[in-house]
Amino acid sequence: MINRHLTRDRLLLAAFALLILCTGIFVENYYYLQMLTFIGINTLLALGLNMLMGYAGQISLGHAAFYGIGAYGTAIMTVHWHLSPWIALPGTILTAMLVAYIVGIPTLKLSGYYLGMGTLGFGMIVNIIFREWSSVTGGASGFVGIPTLELGPVSFASGRSYFFLVWGFVILSFIICHRIIDSRIGRALRAIHDGEKAAAAVGVDTAKLKLQVFVLSAAFAALAGFLYAHMVFFISPETFSFISSIRMVTMVVIGGMASIWGSLLGASLLTLLPEWLQAFSEFEMVVYGLILMIVMIFLPRGLTRGLLDIYERALKK
Repeated sequence: MINRHLTRDRLLLAAFALLILCTGIFVENYYYLQMLTFIGINTLLALGLNMLMGYAGQISLGHAAFYGIGAYGTAIMTVHWHLSPWIALPGTILTAMLVAYIVGIPTLKLSGYYLGMGTLGFGMIVNIIFREWSSVTGGASGFVGIPTLELGPVSFASGRSYFFLVWGFVILSFIICHRIIDSRIGRALRAIHDGEKAAAAVGVDTAKLKLQVFVLSAAFAALAGFLYAHMVFFISPETFSFISSIRMVTMVVIGGMASIWGSLLGASLLTLLPEWLQAFSEFEMVVYGLILMIVMIFLPRGLTRGLLDIYERALKK
């Protein structure tokens, strides 16, 4: 059964990689490629948060802070320190992981709503730093002049090249998450989600695993921030505000918690939704709130699992 499950996952990943390859080759419209690239960046955000919320059952309402650390980290290293973006990449990810480790030690001792409030406070503090430390971050006016990513003769400035770069990272992240989920660590994370005290009673080091998955989710968010900064060449504190954290949570809940493919579905919907509802842009939080209410009432396990359940019931009929 396990081997059959692993084979199915590998086939799905191979088919997904082939789909990405064909999409990048045959889609010519720059706008479509750009939107698909944004979907890839948001998928990285949702994927990391899903590992934390969906599999380990830990709430985070301040994940935009790590997204911002990735973006501002590479901006500072490349513009102020004149480092190569490829040196800034591991630097920003390690910085986010270190911050997550330091913040996670006291914060992850909390649970439920208290954990949500703790992470919310952390996110607000980081956003204030982005806004007020104007000599370094550019303040409310934003940070400009972020360089284009280049690798030898290859420039990742065009829509197609950046599309392949982002989705290459997404596929790699999918593989990493699948390996974790199908391992002993993944089973331990699910045990923590189902009952932390019960997991501890059977020998699971809950504190260590919660901290590890928190650091991992921060690394995914920082990678997404890095890719976002070198795609738009301009960043501002508004991009990494509380609303951004809520958007990430909405992606995970709508797509389906504890579902790798749910992260992709949720990120796709929440990236395209503002394009479809531009007339309601002033009521963004209201729209997200209504979507969350509808999904939690009618599809509490998310769209991915809900659609699969509908499909299975249809087959039985």
